[in-house]
Amino acid sequence: MRKFMLPIMGLVLAAAILASLGFAVGTFAASSGYGYPAVTAPGTVMASDSQPTGISVSGQGKVTAAPDVAILSLGVEATAPTVAEASAQAATAMDAVLNSLKTNGVASNDIQTQRLSIYPVKRWVDKDQQEVLIGYRVDNMVTAKIRNVANTGLIIDAAVKAGGDLIQVQGISFTIDDPTIYLSQARQKAMADAKAKAQELASLAGVGLGRPIYISEGGGYVPVPMYDTRALVAGAPTTPISPGQLEISLSVQVVYAMQ
Repeated sequence: MRKFMLPIMGLVLAAAILASLGFAVGTFAASSGYGYPAVTAPGTVMASDSQPTGISVSGQGKVTAAPDVAILSLGVEATAPTVAEASAQAATAMDAVLNSLKTNGVASNDIQTQRLSIYPVKRWVDKDQQEVLIGYRVDNMVTAKIRNVANTGLIIDAAVKAGGDLIQVQGISFTIDDPTIYLSQARQKAMADAKAKAQELASLAGVGLGRPIYISEGGGYVPVPMYDTRALVAGAPTTPISPGQLEISLSVQVVYAMQ
């Protein structure tokens, strides 16, 4: 009788061991983070918490608008044997330029000093093999915000005439003083662009498009193109100025849920 009982008990013990091992492996597979999926019903897909879900798209919005502000960069440069003489010449010329700007409608608050420098001017002398001081140069540069863009050419010409031979006109740029309304229009276009892309992707994937679950704006951009005007000459015909059109752009990143 004992001979028959021993094999039976061995089989029961082996079955118990295998059952416990199977439970442990199943528990490990369901709970570990080593790529083992949890057991689900046929056809069901479980997404990991770290896996992004939905349809992610970017949208671009652009609008054009005429600039309403011109920013003029100009000033004077004087060179003389002494600092006092160079400073006096620059100050006299700069006063004339500033008075011209104000007389032609540029507000004092729209004029800002950008650079004031005084530095020695030297010349190399071959005979002595050294530099020799020959004088001093004074630079005084400002930016002037011109709010009546149509008068930009006249204002430039008047400033050039006032500054005389010491005038320095470095450039002019155009921008929009308050781009809020244009950024809003660009934002609407960017969102519409993002939705159109998401709908196309959803259709191609055979799923429904849900509501936006994440929106991020990339920020708006209002360009400030710079034009070189240093070739202007006092006494020339009225300087032609063409502000053209500016393109305001804005981007968004949107994630839509899938249905």
